[in-house]
Amino acid sequence: MDLDFEKAKKRAGSLCEEIEAHNYRYYVLDDPVVSDAHYDRLMRELERLEEQFPALITPYSPTQRVGGRPREGFVTISHLTLMQSLANAFEEGELRDFDRRVRQALPGEDVCYVVEPKIDGLAVSLYYENGVLARGATRGDGETGEDISENLRTIRSVPLRLRKAVPALEVRGEAYMPKDSFARLNEAREAAGEPLFANPRNAAAGTLRQLDPSITASRRLGLFVYGIGFHDGVAPVEQSAALELLKELGFKVNPAYRTFDSMDAVVQFCERWRSGRFDLPYEVDGLVIKVNSLAQQERLGATTKSPRWAIAYKFPPEQAVSTVKNIFVRVGRTGVLTPSAELEPVRLAGTTVSRATLHNEDIIRERDIRIGDKVLVQKAGDIIPEVVAVLPERRTGEEMIWSMPARCPSCGSNVVREEGESASRCTGMACPARLWEGLIHFVSRNAMDITGLGPAVIGQLLAAGLVHDPADLYGLRYEDLEPLERLGPKSAKNLLKAIEASKGNSLARVIFALGIRHVGERAAKILAGRFNSLEDLLVAGEEELISIPEIGPKIASSIITFFAERQNLQVIDKLVRAGVNTHAGKEDCGGRGILTGKIFVLTGALESFSRQEAKRLVESLGGKVASSVSRSTDYVVAGEKPGSKYEKAVSLGVKIIDENEFKEMTGAV
Repeated sequence: MDLDFEKAKKRAGSLCEEIEAHNYRYYVLDDPVVSDAHYDRLMRELERLEEQFPALITPYSPTQRVGGRPREGFVTISHLTLMQSLANAFEEGELRDFDRRVRQALPGEDVCYVVEPKIDGLAVSLYYENGVLARGATRGDGETGEDISENLRTIRSVPLRLRKAVPALEVRGEAYMPKDSFARLNEAREAAGEPLFANPRNAAAGTLRQLDPSITASRRLGLFVYGIGFHDGVAPVEQSAALELLKELGFKVNPAYRTFDSMDAVVQFCERWRSGRFDLPYEVDGLVIKVNSLAQQERLGATTKSPRWAIAYKFPPEQAVSTVKNIFVRVGRTGVLTPSAELEPVRLAGTTVSRATLHNEDIIRERDIRIGDKVLVQKAGDIIPEVVAVLPERRTGEEMIWSMPARCPSCGSNVVREEGESASRCTGMACPARLWEGLIHFVSRNAMDITGLGPAVIGQLLAAGLVHDPADLYGLRYEDLEPLERLGPKSAKNLLKAIEASKGNSLARVIFALGIRHVGERAAKILAGRFNSLEDLLVAGEEELISIPEIGPKIASSIITFFAERQNLQVIDKLVRAGVNTHAGKEDCGGRGILTGKIFVLTGALESFSRQEAKRLVESLGGKVASSVSRSTDYVVAGEKPGSKYEKAVSLGVKIIDENEFKEMTGAV
């Protein structure tokens, strides 16, 4: 039975309170009381209510944590109070110097210190109005920071609404990436051939500066709050009391903070934490020591850079000496070869380390790392093992210089390194290490457009040994697909039809689907417009390719390298024998079309074409489809319910045509 608005409002309010209570127990107290399935049911019910009654959506609704559309950029906002950085101490003597300065500035007074773990993350500021999160920002220059409100909303331990009403409150905290999230993120980046984050701090900072909040949400950041910047009301008189108040308001405060009345006790606490930190699920790079009394803090004041009442004790990175037993390479999903060192196992930062990343060939050369070398190893950010330095004085003369293999260790194809790049890459399109990624590209909408062949199905085909290169897709039979999970008889038949239909795709689509490095959709269309067939492109020389407008030396070199690889020629031969079109047709006329040089913008719904079909038609006739209207636009094609592009075309005096005029112009009547 449908709810009326008032009943829906009451239920939505109840759901918001219940979900936030579960969020608090799970993300702040680490003490969940319901299953994930139960929690998901509550969220789905709230989402349905808000979809039915959009007026129910509030800034503090749990649904608003989920990352939405990418933002166009960050703006800066001012902090209510200055966010300063802390001075650092690296040894016991510097801590005692800090204590001496504090006591000299407060003669005859008792001094108590609060010691808190220093989370390796990104300092942020959160501002609440009437108990509701209004905005959040990075520290920036201390006075202004980047507005990252939407990204901070995705962090489950950040309360969208406080548990007690406060007219205005500005709090300070540290956003961080848990160790397991950091490990998964870098594993995914390594597999994709992307550069690794050096430490959790960089990962957290990069995540919070994503323009797309959904990326931030997917990485599951955490946040500990450690202080109050501004409080509209009766403020606490001690730092320890401020932390207790923050807990009462619903914030996650690090439970490991302690108070001490002597620097001797502080030093002992720091020593215990040097090894104890490795047992935590998040990264700690030191401890922060603060004078507990806020009145004393105020009298102590600050320098232009940092407060005189606080200091950060930084842990030295743990290092150990090991031996490089071997250097091997791993081929990522994009074909990038990443070298790693196999080490003599050594205990480091709480774990046994037997492998260290070497990043790329240049680093191995710069540090002169050889097989058999004694090396100094540390964990970057106490997470990723890396070789810091070689110990050449301990060489025996039996060490071996290493070089990047000329052929891929996974498939035997040639390995190339382009000028100006540090990465070496496999050139084989059927390389097992990069096949999954290559198949996803091959079947994508703008390539061969094989509907129903998503990543999950591709994964099953590879696991079953049914596909070893893209051409094998055209040999699949119904009995091959029927046993696959979540692929019923109807879906299997539809998939086979889609595979068969893709054989008739344009030459431009086939060229793009091959995954030639640097050859995107635009370059593929230009090449298809110039050559009559894939076979003609295959034998084209570098000079001929460079002579084509928009095809520069980099693209030409990549094309020649691709077709010089025997494995790629074998796959192309299989595609031809399977019946895939490799000849230029009407869609591939490129620069010879009747719309050559004309720029179109599409707006509104068209009756006879999808947006993608209309775009393909324009491009097949030599025209170009732009995403926005400008003075250089030749035509705006307006369908049903045109949007702001129509209004802009009117204001700029751009020619507007309807669907019938568009069909006459393109010959699609």
